[in-house]
Amino acid sequence: MYEKTYPSKRFKHTLKFLNKHINTTESILDLGVKNPLSKLMTSQGFNVTNTSGEDLDVDFSSVTTSKTEVVTAFEIFEHLLAPLNILKEIKSDKLVASIPLNLWFAPAYRSKTDKWDRHYHEFEDWQFDWLLEKAGWEIKDSAKWTNPINKIGIRPILRSFTPRYYIVYAERKK
Repeated sequence: MYEKTYPSKRFKHTLKFLNKHINTTESILDLGVKNPLSKLMTSQGFNVTNTSGEDLDVDFSSVTTSKTEVVTAFEIFEHLLAPLNILKEIKSDKLVASIPLNLWFAPAYRSKTDKWDRHYHEFEDWQFDWLLEKAGWEIKDSAKWTNPINKIGIRPILRSFTPRYYIVYAERKK
């Protein structure tokens, strides 16, 4: 059997986790505009629709009107000021979401060129779990992985064994 190649380690782990919990026959609303990961999901047989770039802090129409069975959110919630609000509004019964974890040795991400591309939250795993539970979700599975970088220094060494990403599969509480 051959090993599939992906553009990044993050995509490899995300797709493996998604395949573990979601069937390709289930419809997916992916929060965020079409991107390399959502295109890869589609190429692997998933039925994916993306949101259209609306401000998900104030416009919940994409999740309140969606008839999809699953919502995915890969590295989206850290960009929102109030992720609790949209999490409560999701009508689908299944959620697969990932976030970058807070790294004690690195500041929160903030783009120098794009005023919208910044992290308002970099969660610890327990904080994200609590947020999901408060929004009415029950976590069924989770995973973490590292994101080593090919640079020299203390931070790159720490990145080789400190988890950077956290992903969960959750179902709406009945």
